[in-house]
Amino acid sequence: MTPAELFSLRGRTAVVTGASSGLGARFATVLASAGASVFAAARRPHKLKELAADEPRVHPVVCDVSREEDRVRLMGTALDETGRIDVLVNNAGAPGAVRAEDESAEDFAGVLDVNLVAPFHLARLLAEAPVPDGGRTRSVVNVSSVLGLVSGAPLGGAAYAASKAGLVGLTRELAGQWGRSGVRVNALAPGWFRSEMTDELFSDDRSRRWVERGTMLGRGGERGELDGALLYLASDASSYCTGHVLTVDGGWTAR
Repeated sequence: MTPAELFSLRGRTAVVTGASSGLGARFATVLASAGASVFAAARRPHKLKELAADEPRVHPVVCDVSREEDRVRLMGTALDETGRIDVLVNNAGAPGAVRAEDESAEDFAGVLDVNLVAPFHLARLLAEAPVPDGGRTRSVVNVSSVLGLVSGAPLGGAAYAASKAGLVGLTRELAGQWGRSGVRVNALAPGWFRSEMTDELFSDDRSRRWVERGTMLGRGGERGELDGALLYLASDASSYCTGHVLTVDGGWTAR
């Protein structure tokens, strides 16, 4: 294949959760621009409609990933409309409290439901779906975080960090179980990127400087700097890559 063909998703179907804003909206747009039919899932219909209005390959699906019936409906919709699911990007996430003493056991479990249980179930639904024509492997991209690899104290959060670390372990285990059945499972671990979840971080001068001091490149991630990593993991360019955690953090975890 040519380099362009390696990264092409033409004729394939992708599902992206948490796609109404921030990184998820960007992920949906990037996959669509590479040729995929993208089923963009989130809880806010007006945001999804705005996204679909700008990109005709994006199909909005209102979905709360914490609900099992919504997850089943989401994957079923993609299958019913295109007959295949080639790529799943588990991006939806809940932040939780920053201080462990402010987080109840119930709150902790709620974060894990969104950040860890839902990705497992969605990945299983992809693995159980009919194998698409063409003989290509299917790709699951779990969006973890540098906070699943190292402590982010004084920022971060116990439930959030535990869920993202759990997602790394889940990625490796599913990769091992499903590799010979044609399902690749990898994780993308972003560093500090501006999103709804991190808006206060970048708006505050003190915390922004903290990010700049701890990052080898001296800044947070900019819009578009996850595009290449996502396309690599989703496409044939990473056909011999599974069980891997691809960190895009400006050097945050390399110190």
